[in-house]
Amino acid sequence: MLRAAADGRFPPTDGRVDVIGAPAGRSDAVVAFSAHNIVAADVDADEVEARLPSGDPGAPMSAAFLVWLGARLGSEPGMVDLVMGAFRGRDVPFAVIERDDLDSHPRVLRSRRYRTGVRVYTDPEGRGVVTIGAGLAGRFEVSVDVDPMARGRGLGTALAIAATALVPHGEPLFAQVSPGNVASVRAFLAAGYRPVCSEVLFPRTGSSRDP
Repeated sequence: MLRAAADGRFPPTDGRVDVIGAPAGRSDAVVAFSAHNIVAADVDADEVEARLPSGDPGAPMSAAFLVWLGARLGSEPGMVDLVMGAFRGRDVPFAVIERDDLDSHPRVLRSRRYRTGVRVYTDPEGRGVVTIGAGLAGRFEVSVDVDPMARGRGLGTALAIAATALVPHGEPLFAQVSPGNVASVRAFLAAGYRPVCSEVLFPRTGSSRDP
């Protein structure tokens, strides 16, 4: 469903809430498409339905429901993210360099909390960091971090474009962006990423369903 949405084929806007069970990866999730919501976790569908008012397509993203689900799963809900996706298709501005000496970088630490098989890259001058890993439902996910002294010059957009060359042909690359981080949203839009959905992740502790 996520891959289809990245390709512009979205679920029907029918107001449904589908409970589909826990996905591959390190997190459970609530995923919101336009008037169609997914609860991807090992919870009972009747239990979920009892917690949601009828006729409110935004209810699965409400604070009350997310807090309840987090307590039910034994996990604190994360922030609401805008999910954006892109396919390889633009000429990359430069070749990124894989690095194995950035394990303590905050962006790398966060990526490894939510993703498996994380790889780390920088631009040739080392002013920005890119991570690629398998996240929710095994999808390819990217994160980008630019040194404060190098911001405002298009490096974030260039790195986001370059990252699309790091996944197999035909596979979309997903970015999770805080809606309030307007600079990041604009950078990914400029790099050709398009909005797919919004989501909240619930990190699992002690186990993962690796893709």
